[in-house]
Amino acid sequence: MPESLKIIFAGTPDFSVPGLQTLIDSQHEIMAVYTQPDRPAGRGRKLTASPVKQCAEQAGLPVEQPESLKDPAAQRRIAEYKADIMVVVAYGQLLPPVVLETPRLGCINVHASLLPRWRGAAPIQRAIIAGDTQTGVTIMQMAQGLDTGDMLAKVTTPIDPNETAAELHDRLAVLGNDALLDVIQQLQTDTAKPEKQDESETCYAAKLSKEEAPLNWAAPVESCQRQISAFNPFPVATAQLGEQTLRIWRSKIIDQDAILAEPGCILSGDKQGIKVQTGAGVLLILELQAPGKKRMSAADFVNARPALREPGNHFDVGSPL
Repeated sequence: MPESLKIIFAGTPDFSVPGLQTLIDSQHEIMAVYTQPDRPAGRGRKLTASPVKQCAEQAGLPVEQPESLKDPAAQRRIAEYKADIMVVVAYGQLLPPVVLETPRLGCINVHASLLPRWRGAAPIQRAIIAGDTQTGVTIMQMAQGLDTGDMLAKVTTPIDPNETAAELHDRLAVLGNDALLDVIQQLQTDTAKPEKQDESETCYAAKLSKEEAPLNWAAPVESCQRQISAFNPFPVATAQLGEQTLRIWRSKIIDQDAILAEPGCILSGDKQGIKVQTGAGVLLILELQAPGKKRMSAADFVNARPALREPGNHFDVGSPL
């Protein structure tokens, strides 16, 4: 077995935790865990530790939370750990050149896409919206720039047509863990085979915004389905029914091509859910949320509103994204 390496881990959200736990369970020594400062969360806006900080503290690991790694004091602190390598998983800060050059074997990043496709903040959601049939995890040697470094390993997985971003997120969070350990060993033994990214194939996964949430019922059914799946759990797709803005959590395609009414028309509401005409094809809403209420099945929503079983109900069509 190769000798133990001294590792600094940097990550923040839930997605980062399986990678951290993999390193905790390995033969390597984690010198420190870097994560974003505690942020206000919840209705009470109470300062809350990141999932990575919580995991690190449970394991008894030192935690560092600098506001910025551009701070010379933060850079000196990293150097003091004398780490062999730094592993970054959704940390939330770009690493300055001086930090990239500090560990003996450099810094590697675990990214939730098949680079060079979907560089940036929301690769999981953008892959679903685009209708990609597969995605995966790329482990790369970090360089200056956003997700631009040489690729060291890729692990691929299909995307199910009904899979939500939440479900795909959880699968990808664990998908690359074995590859991460393999890459670390390859760097340790100087057997890694870096592959440059093809810049002609790059695309940018822009951060999600609530302005993208409203559904455009005039779009094809596939577009509506992808939007609902991609925006679960954030920002959650919305549809306007009269004065109510409903959050649409889950759906499935009933028909790819049928045009039985105007876009946005509710064709039926029953124990199956709510069938809605799109620009081409019929969508079945399975789970939704009314203002001030908890998530519920569309069937329960219809039971509380018998008028939805009658013809003539209509969602506002909405506007294109």
